[in-house]
Amino acid sequence: MIMGYIWTGMILLSIVSALVLGQGSTLAAAAMHGAQEGITLAIAIGGSLCLWSGVGKLMEKSGITKALSFLLRPLLYTVFPDSRRDPILAGALSANITANFLGLGNAATPMGIQAAKRLKEGNSDRASHQLCRLIVLNTASIQFLPTNVAAVRSALGCAAPFDILGPVWITSLLSAGLGVTAAVALGRVWKR
Repeated sequence: MIMGYIWTGMILLSIVSALVLGQGSTLAAAAMHGAQEGITLAIAIGGSLCLWSGVGKLMEKSGITKALSFLLRPLLYTVFPDSRRDPILAGALSANITANFLGLGNAATPMGIQAAKRLKEGNSDRASHQLCRLIVLNTASIQFLPTNVAAVRSALGCAAPFDILGPVWITSLLSAGLGVTAAVALGRVWKR
């Protein structure tokens, strides 16, 4: 809500400043150019998102998601103990984590929502510690292949959109590791 007020204030300030300085036509041209560039970028990202969402569905239908769930089992059981008893939760978590590995934040959302609903079942109005860990893990998401960022870079004319892999790997591993560690530590503090 507050961000809406901030953005509205910035837009109104820009309009008033442009009118006072006699730059109304420049502002209108810049707004139209920005809108056109935004649509071009959205189409480029949409194409990449559709491609990788389709790959995610193929992975699910072909059983690759189940195989990944098996490979991710030690991590899942450690971070999300409820996944031991709930194969649907384990599948949703592994699909979500895999989509985040591929840098598909938006494509990972439906699986993350399904996992969050499974973690929420039977709990009170408060978020469980496992649900908090899921949110932290999704927010920080470990990305081995940042496809959405590469799509944006490619759409903006970058010749080598994946040349950011090293920094992305380091920062995503650190942020996810520290985030989950903090969530586990705070979960233990609040148990007391």
